[in-house]
Amino acid sequence: MDRKDYLAKYENWKKNAIELSEELAKMTDAEIEEAFYRDLEFGTGGLRGVIGAGTNRMNVYTVAKASQGLANYVNKTYPATPKIAVAYDSRIKSDLFSRVASEVFAANGLTVYLYPELMPTPALSFAVRYFGCSAGVVVTASHNPSKYNGYKVYGPDGCQITTEGAEAVLSEIERLDVFADVSRGDFDVFLSAGKIKYIGEDCVTAFLDAVKGQSVLFGDEIDRDVAIVYTPLNGTGRKPVTRILRESGFTNVTVVKEQEEPDGNFPTCPYPNPEIREALRLGLEYADRLHADLLLATDPDADRVGIAVRDGEGMKLLTGNETGMLLLDYIASQRARHGKMPADPVMIKTIVTIDMAERIAAHYGIRTVNVLTGFKFIGEQIGLLEKAGHADSYLFGFEESYGYLSGAYVRDKDAVDGAFLICEMFAYYRTRGIGLLERLNQLYAEYGTCLNTLYSYEFAGVAGFAKMQEIMATLRRGLPEIAGNRVERALDYAEGLDGLPKADVLKYYLAGNRSVVVRPSGTEPKIKIYLSVSAKDRPTAEATSRDLIADIERRLSLK
Repeated sequence: MDRKDYLAKYENWKKNAIELSEELAKMTDAEIEEAFYRDLEFGTGGLRGVIGAGTNRMNVYTVAKASQGLANYVNKTYPATPKIAVAYDSRIKSDLFSRVASEVFAANGLTVYLYPELMPTPALSFAVRYFGCSAGVVVTASHNPSKYNGYKVYGPDGCQITTEGAEAVLSEIERLDVFADVSRGDFDVFLSAGKIKYIGEDCVTAFLDAVKGQSVLFGDEIDRDVAIVYTPLNGTGRKPVTRILRESGFTNVTVVKEQEEPDGNFPTCPYPNPEIREALRLGLEYADRLHADLLLATDPDADRVGIAVRDGEGMKLLTGNETGMLLLDYIASQRARHGKMPADPVMIKTIVTIDMAERIAAHYGIRTVNVLTGFKFIGEQIGLLEKAGHADSYLFGFEESYGYLSGAYVRDKDAVDGAFLICEMFAYYRTRGIGLLERLNQLYAEYGTCLNTLYSYEFAGVAGFAKMQEIMATLRRGLPEIAGNRVERALDYAEGLDGLPKADVLKYYLAGNRSVVVRPSGTEPKIKIYLSVSAKDRPTAEATSRDLIADIERRLSLK
């Protein structure tokens, strides 16, 4: 965008964005460009961006504009059921943005069902279905740093909207002037008139009961006094996770005090992502001090869960792939042993999730469905099974980025469900003298070693956005080999492949049963590279992975 164009936008905001006037007045030239050089992008991930003033920022005006576009879409598409559910997490201004969105929805004739306190993202998916809503919104930026917030949109099935729905909502948003075309009213007036309704305890209890229904013990005994440490990372997980574990009989759960209460500043873990060790540092210290054998960590909106398990005198973090394979095997083995396997069992995973999961599924006669990256595509497949009258066929779904779901009661990954089943699985094996690491090694011995590794590269601002586009263009010109490994097949999902939607994703199949996937993140200014390497043992797989990523980094100037 030309300088004169973004400066014109800035001047328009200075005149009309009254609630942000002080911040706008203090902006430097560089800050103005970053805040106004484009509009915050709306896609299948909804909105996500840095909190602040400007068209490329999360603020009351960009939230209100998106909400107006969504309200217009709902009124046009679902005129018979203009109802919407709204939830929010612990992030800075999440409560404010949820109120603003609710005011816009109510002003446009939608009945709003709003959680009165912060709740996990899967609880929003559940509420959409519980109240028969046409859409849902949760204000969250998942595991991003504290300067971010976001806005996820869900359809009437409780699934995050996919490509077609996102394009339709975006079309409505793009027609709007952020100041002239947005209807918004008074929250308290709408609340008194019943146009905004607080979601009651009945919905919360029904959600937790649905999670408890995912147990696969089928009468097997377990020791529920196993020592567990849990951290909600200052997010939404504390109440639902501790409640469901308590109600399920787990008696020895310690919550990390410093990370127990909601706090959008995340003072003890600047990057509240349960995938990384630093976010779990305090929890690991608790586990060592208390001699606990399991650490659980849920991200701020409690849709992802990471774990660490006892490994001799220390604790070892498990990857999302490792935890997902353990859960898949536990669920499948329990159902098979107790005669509870559905007639046509289905496991759904993303294309970047570990290939070994397919071998585990096949062992139990479970059919695997592969989808694009993003749990919304797993949710979409559950919906298709439901429409065909086979919702009971869905057994388990997971993605390498620590998202799991074992039932069709919601259409998004659920860390409450994940934490509950992980604790049950841990206690089940512990009662029988088996540790989770021991069980994982048994799986590797049975199905062969497979190592998946994720590398992420950040590209902030205007220059970063251009750099990501340049990298993808370079890759599309072709690679005959990577680190001496011949490329046997290259898949470009840009035009849609295997019945999947179009996506800016490239996958290279290499000789020796190895693969590389490259994709720009849909929600962050990052490019992610996934390596999958099969080898005779873990040291060989690790060495091969290092060689592959070093060659990729050199070719693309990523270091």
